[in-house]
Amino acid sequence: MQKNPYMPMPVDVVKIVTEVTTKDIKTFRLAFVNKEDEENFKYLPGQFAELSILGKGESPIGIASSPTQEGYIEFTVQKAGVVTSALHNLEEGTRMGVRGPLGNSWPIDYLEGKNIVIVGGGFAFTTLRSMINYMLHEDNRSRFGNITVVYGAREPGLLIYKDELAGWEKRDDIDMYVTVDKGDETWTGREGFVPTVCKEVGPASENAVTIICGPPIMIRFTLPVFFELGFSKENIYTSLEMRMKCGIGKCGRCNVGEKYVCKDGPVFSLAELDQLTPEY
Repeated sequence: MQKNPYMPMPVDVVKIVTEVTTKDIKTFRLAFVNKEDEENFKYLPGQFAELSILGKGESPIGIASSPTQEGYIEFTVQKAGVVTSALHNLEEGTRMGVRGPLGNSWPIDYLEGKNIVIVGGGFAFTTLRSMINYMLHEDNRSRFGNITVVYGAREPGLLIYKDELAGWEKRDDIDMYVTVDKGDETWTGREGFVPTVCKEVGPASENAVTIICGPPIMIRFTLPVFFELGFSKENIYTSLEMRMKCGIGKCGRCNVGEKYVCKDGPVFSLAELDQLTPEY
Protein backbone atom coordinates (compact mmCIF):
# COMPACT_ATOMS: atom_id res chain seq x y z
CA MET A 1 0.00 0.00 0.00
CA GLN A 2 1.06 3.60 -0.52
CA LYS A 3 3.04 5.40 2.19
CA ASN A 4 0.31 7.96 2.99
CA PRO A 5 -3.11 6.26 2.80
CA TYR A 6 -4.86 9.65 2.76
CA MET A 7 -3.02 11.02 -0.27
CA PRO A 8 -4.16 9.98 -3.77
CA MET A 9 -1.44 8.90 -6.17
CA PRO A 10 -1.54 10.52 -9.62
CA VAL A 11 -2.53 8.28 -12.53
CA ASP A 12 -3.30 8.92 -16.17
CA VAL A 13 -6.31 7.48 -17.97
CA VAL A 14 -4.70 5.63 -20.89
CA LYS A 15 -7.71 3.67 -22.20
CA ILE A 16 -11.50 3.76 -21.83
CA VAL A 17 -13.75 0.94 -23.00
CA THR A 18 -17.55 1.18 -23.05
CA GLU A 19 -18.66 -2.28 -21.94
CA VAL A 20 -22.44 -2.36 -22.47
CA THR A 21 -25.01 -1.12 -24.96
CA THR A 22 -26.59 1.16 -22.35
CA LYS A 23 -23.19 2.94 -22.16
CA ASP A 24 -23.41 3.31 -18.37
CA ILE A 25 -20.57 0.86 -17.62
CA LYS A 26 -17.02 1.68 -18.69
CA THR A 27 -13.62 0.17 -17.98
CA PHE A 28 -10.80 2.61 -17.23
CA ARG A 29 -7.17 1.61 -17.68
CA LEU A 30 -4.92 3.74 -15.48
CA ALA A 31 -1.13 4.14 -15.56
CA PHE A 32 0.83 5.51 -12.61
CA VAL A 33 2.64 8.78 -13.19
CA ASN A 34 5.40 7.86 -10.71
CA LYS A 35 7.23 4.52 -10.95
CA GLU A 36 7.56 4.37 -7.15
CA ASP A 37 3.78 4.56 -6.77
CA GLU A 38 3.34 1.70 -9.23
CA GLU A 39 5.85 -0.43 -7.31
CA ASN A 40 4.11 0.30 -4.00
CA PHE A 41 0.65 -0.58 -5.36
CA LYS A 42 0.84 -4.30 -4.58
CA TYR A 43 -2.62 -5.87 -4.69
CA LEU A 44 -4.44 -9.18 -4.96
CA PRO A 45 -7.74 -10.05 -6.66
CA GLY A 46 -10.72 -8.96 -4.58
CA GLN A 47 -9.22 -5.73 -3.25
CA PHE A 48 -10.50 -2.27 -4.09
CA ALA A 49 -9.19 1.29 -4.32
CA GLU A 50 -10.50 4.82 -4.02
CA LEU A 51 -10.75 6.68 -7.31
CA SER A 52 -10.72 10.46 -7.00
CA ILE A 53 -11.40 13.41 -9.26
CA LEU A 54 -10.42 16.88 -8.14
CA GLY A 55 -13.47 18.89 -7.14
CA LYS A 56 -15.83 15.91 -7.28
CA GLY A 57 -14.66 13.55 -4.53
CA GLU A 58 -13.71 9.88 -4.46
CA SER A 59 -15.46 6.54 -4.75
CA PRO A 60 -14.46 2.98 -3.71
CA ILE A 61 -14.25 0.68 -6.74
CA GLY A 62 -13.13 -2.95 -6.99
CA ILE A 63 -9.93 -3.58 -8.95
CA ALA A 64 -10.87 -5.31 -12.20
CA SER A 65 -7.37 -6.07 -13.48
CA SER A 66 -5.09 -8.82 -12.22
CA PRO A 67 -1.70 -8.19 -10.58
CA THR A 68 -0.30 -10.45 -13.30
CA GLN A 69 -1.16 -7.69 -15.81
CA GLU A 70 1.74 -5.31 -15.28
CA GLY A 71 2.05 -1.65 -16.19
CA TYR A 72 -1.51 -0.59 -15.44
CA ILE A 73 -4.56 -1.14 -13.25
CA GLU A 74 -8.16 -1.30 -14.41
CA PHE A 75 -11.51 -0.39 -12.89
CA THR A 76 -14.94 -1.06 -14.34
CA VAL A 77 -17.32 1.66 -13.20
CA GLN A 78 -21.08 1.98 -13.46
CA LYS A 79 -22.41 5.51 -13.78
CA ALA A 80 -24.45 6.12 -10.65
CA GLY A 81 -23.53 9.28 -8.73
CA VAL A 82 -21.43 12.46 -8.77
CA VAL A 83 -17.98 10.83 -8.83
CA THR A 84 -18.85 7.97 -11.18
CA SER A 85 -20.62 10.39 -13.53
CA ALA A 86 -17.51 12.56 -13.55
CA LEU A 87 -15.42 9.47 -14.32
CA HIS A 88 -17.65 8.65 -17.27
CA ASN A 89 -17.10 12.16 -18.64
CA LEU A 90 -13.31 11.81 -18.63
CA GLU A 91 -11.28 11.47 -21.78
CA GLU A 92 -8.16 9.42 -22.38
CA GLY A 93 -5.10 11.36 -21.24
CA THR A 94 -6.83 12.86 -18.21
CA ARG A 95 -5.01 12.80 -14.88
CA MET A 96 -6.83 11.66 -11.72
CA GLY A 97 -6.04 10.04 -8.35
CA VAL A 98 -5.97 6.57 -6.78
CA ARG A 99 -5.68 5.52 -3.12
CA GLY A 100 -4.96 1.93 -2.22
CA PRO A 101 -4.97 -0.95 -2.54
CA LEU A 102 -7.55 -1.39 0.22
CA GLY A 103 -9.42 -4.19 1.96
CA ASN A 104 -8.74 -7.90 1.90
CA SER A 105 -8.63 -10.21 -1.10
CA TRP A 106 -10.13 -13.47 -2.25
CA PRO A 107 -8.58 -16.17 0.01
CA ILE A 108 -5.91 -17.23 -2.47
CA ASP A 109 -3.83 -19.30 -0.03
CA TYR A 110 -6.95 -21.21 1.02
CA LEU A 111 -7.99 -21.72 -2.60
CA GLU A 112 -4.70 -23.33 -3.62
CA GLY A 113 -5.09 -26.97 -4.59
CA LYS A 114 -8.89 -26.73 -4.69
CA ASN A 115 -11.44 -26.69 -7.49
CA ILE A 116 -12.84 -23.19 -7.92
CA VAL A 117 -16.41 -22.33 -8.92
CA ILE A 118 -16.97 -18.69 -9.81
CA VAL A 119 -20.50 -17.34 -10.17
CA GLY A 120 -21.15 -13.80 -11.35
CA GLY A 121 -24.11 -11.72 -12.41
CA GLY A 122 -24.21 -8.52 -14.43
CA PHE A 123 -21.89 -5.71 -13.41
CA ALA A 124 -20.70 -7.59 -10.30
CA PHE A 125 -18.08 -9.50 -12.28
CA THR A 126 -15.19 -7.06 -11.89
CA THR A 127 -13.10 -8.59 -9.12
CA LEU A 128 -14.14 -12.05 -10.35
CA ARG A 129 -12.51 -11.18 -13.67
CA SER A 130 -9.40 -10.21 -11.70
CA MET A 131 -9.37 -13.60 -9.99
CA ILE A 132 -9.93 -15.53 -13.22
CA ASN A 133 -7.06 -13.79 -15.00
CA TYR A 134 -4.87 -14.33 -11.95
CA MET A 135 -5.57 -18.08 -11.84
CA LEU A 136 -5.18 -18.54 -15.60
CA HIS A 137 -1.77 -16.88 -15.70
CA GLU A 138 0.97 -19.35 -16.63
CA ASP A 139 2.72 -18.82 -13.30
CA ASN A 140 -0.44 -19.63 -11.30
CA ARG A 141 -2.59 -22.10 -13.23
CA SER A 142 -0.97 -25.18 -11.69
CA ARG A 143 -1.75 -23.89 -8.18
CA PHE A 144 -5.49 -24.43 -8.65
CA GLY A 145 -7.68 -27.37 -9.65
CA ASN A 146 -10.61 -27.22 -12.05
CA ILE A 147 -12.00 -23.76 -12.72
CA THR A 148 -15.70 -23.44 -13.49
CA VAL A 149 -17.30 -20.09 -14.27
CA VAL A 150 -21.01 -19.28 -14.56
CA TYR A 151 -21.64 -15.70 -15.62
CA GLY A 152 -24.92 -14.16 -16.66
CA ALA A 153 -26.67 -10.91 -17.51
CA ARG A 154 -30.23 -9.89 -18.28
CA GLU A 155 -29.50 -9.56 -22.00
CA PRO A 156 -26.50 -9.94 -24.35
CA GLY A 157 -25.79 -6.21 -24.48
CA LEU A 158 -25.25 -6.13 -20.71
CA LEU A 159 -22.47 -8.73 -20.63
CA ILE A 160 -19.13 -7.11 -19.81
CA TYR A 161 -15.63 -8.13 -20.98
CA LYS A 162 -17.07 -9.80 -24.09
CA ASP A 163 -13.69 -10.32 -25.79
CA GLU A 164 -12.24 -11.99 -22.71
CA LEU A 165 -15.32 -14.17 -22.28
CA ALA A 166 -14.87 -15.40 -25.85
CA GLY A 167 -11.19 -16.06 -25.23
CA TRP A 168 -11.84 -18.04 -22.06
CA GLU A 169 -14.48 -20.14 -23.79
CA LYS A 170 -11.83 -21.31 -26.28
CA ARG A 171 -9.45 -22.51 -23.56
CA ASP A 172 -9.35 -26.11 -22.37
CA ASP A 173 -8.26 -25.33 -18.81
CA ILE A 174 -11.43 -23.49 -17.75
CA ASP A 175 -15.12 -24.40 -18.08
CA MET A 176 -17.16 -21.35 -19.10
CA TYR A 177 -20.95 -21.07 -18.96
CA VAL A 178 -22.09 -17.66 -20.19
CA THR A 179 -25.85 -17.12 -20.09
CA VAL A 180 -28.45 -14.39 -20.52
CA ASP A 181 -31.96 -14.25 -19.11
CA LYS A 182 -33.32 -13.66 -22.60
CA GLY A 183 -31.40 -13.48 -25.86
CA ASP A 184 -32.02 -11.22 -28.84
CA GLU A 185 -32.04 -12.03 -32.56
CA THR A 186 -28.22 -12.10 -32.66
CA TRP A 187 -27.68 -14.26 -29.56
CA THR A 188 -26.68 -17.87 -30.23
CA GLY A 189 -25.51 -18.73 -26.73
CA ARG A 190 -27.15 -20.11 -23.61
CA GLU A 191 -30.37 -18.72 -22.17
CA GLY A 192 -31.38 -19.17 -18.54
CA PHE A 193 -31.10 -17.63 -15.12
CA VAL A 194 -27.79 -18.04 -13.29
CA PRO A 195 -29.22 -20.25 -10.46
CA THR A 196 -30.77 -22.58 -13.05
CA VAL A 197 -27.51 -22.86 -14.98
CA CYS A 198 -25.59 -23.54 -11.76
CA LYS A 199 -27.99 -26.40 -11.01
CA GLU A 200 -27.59 -27.78 -14.53
CA VAL A 201 -23.78 -27.60 -14.32
CA GLY A 202 -23.85 -29.20 -10.86
CA PRO A 203 -20.23 -28.65 -9.76
CA ALA A 204 -19.02 -31.18 -7.19
CA SER A 205 -18.49 -29.81 -3.68
CA GLU A 206 -15.60 -32.13 -2.78
CA ASN A 207 -12.39 -30.12 -2.41
CA ALA A 208 -14.16 -27.13 -3.95
CA VAL A 209 -14.81 -23.50 -3.07
CA THR A 210 -17.30 -21.18 -4.74
CA ILE A 211 -17.11 -17.40 -5.08
CA ILE A 212 -20.40 -15.63 -5.78
CA CYS A 213 -20.95 -11.98 -6.73
CA GLY A 214 -24.03 -10.46 -8.25
CA PRO A 215 -27.32 -8.71 -7.62
CA PRO A 216 -28.87 -9.64 -4.24
CA ILE A 217 -31.79 -11.40 -5.94
CA MET A 218 -29.37 -13.58 -7.91
CA ILE A 219 -27.39 -14.50 -4.81
CA ARG A 220 -30.61 -15.23 -2.90
CA PHE A 221 -31.67 -17.88 -5.40
CA THR A 222 -28.16 -19.19 -6.14
CA LEU A 223 -27.10 -20.01 -2.58
CA PRO A 224 -29.73 -22.77 -2.09
CA VAL A 225 -28.40 -24.47 -5.22
CA PHE A 226 -24.92 -24.69 -3.72
CA PHE A 227 -26.25 -25.85 -0.37
CA GLU A 228 -28.05 -28.67 -2.22
CA LEU A 229 -24.78 -29.51 -3.98
CA GLY A 230 -23.10 -29.90 -0.59
CA PHE A 231 -21.09 -26.70 -0.32
CA SER A 232 -20.64 -25.54 3.26
CA LYS A 233 -20.87 -21.91 4.34
CA GLU A 234 -17.13 -22.02 5.05
CA ASN A 235 -16.53 -22.74 1.35
CA ILE A 236 -18.78 -20.05 -0.12
CA TYR A 237 -17.32 -16.54 -0.42
CA THR A 238 -18.74 -13.23 -1.53
CA SER A 239 -17.75 -9.56 -1.60
CA LEU A 240 -20.00 -7.11 0.21
CA GLU A 241 -21.38 -4.21 -1.77
CA MET A 242 -21.82 -1.65 0.99
CA ARG A 243 -21.45 2.09 1.03
CA MET A 244 -17.88 2.94 2.01
CA LYS A 245 -16.20 6.31 2.24
CA CYS A 246 -12.66 6.53 3.59
CA GLY A 247 -11.60 2.94 2.89
CA ILE A 248 -9.31 2.72 5.92
CA GLY A 249 -11.71 2.27 8.84
CA LYS A 250 -11.69 5.85 10.15
CA CYS A 251 -15.03 7.34 9.14
CA GLY A 252 -17.29 4.55 10.43
CA ARG A 253 -19.55 4.53 7.38
CA CYS A 254 -19.20 0.79 6.81
CA ASN A 255 -18.97 -0.68 10.30
CA VAL A 256 -21.22 -3.63 11.09
CA GLY A 257 -20.89 -4.54 14.75
CA GLU A 258 -17.17 -5.00 15.37
CA LYS A 259 -16.38 -5.29 11.67
CA TYR A 260 -15.35 -2.61 9.21
CA VAL A 261 -16.19 -3.76 5.70
CA CYS A 262 -13.42 -1.64 4.21
CA LYS A 263 -10.74 -3.23 6.41
CA ASP A 264 -12.05 -6.63 7.55
CA GLY A 265 -13.62 -7.14 4.12
CA PRO A 266 -14.97 -6.67 1.59
CA VAL A 267 -14.44 -10.44 1.13
CA PHE A 268 -16.22 -12.70 3.64
CA SER A 269 -17.27 -16.32 3.77
CA LEU A 270 -20.91 -17.03 4.51
CA ALA A 271 -19.80 -18.52 7.82
CA GLU A 272 -18.22 -15.17 8.72
CA LEU A 273 -21.32 -13.27 7.64
CA ASP A 274 -23.40 -15.39 10.01
CA GLN A 275 -21.43 -13.84 12.88
CA LEU A 276 -22.37 -10.27 11.97
CA THR A 277 -25.06 -8.38 13.84
CA PRO A 278 -28.72 -9.07 12.92
CA GLU A 279 -29.04 -5.48 11.67
CA TYR A 280 -26.82 -6.37 8.73
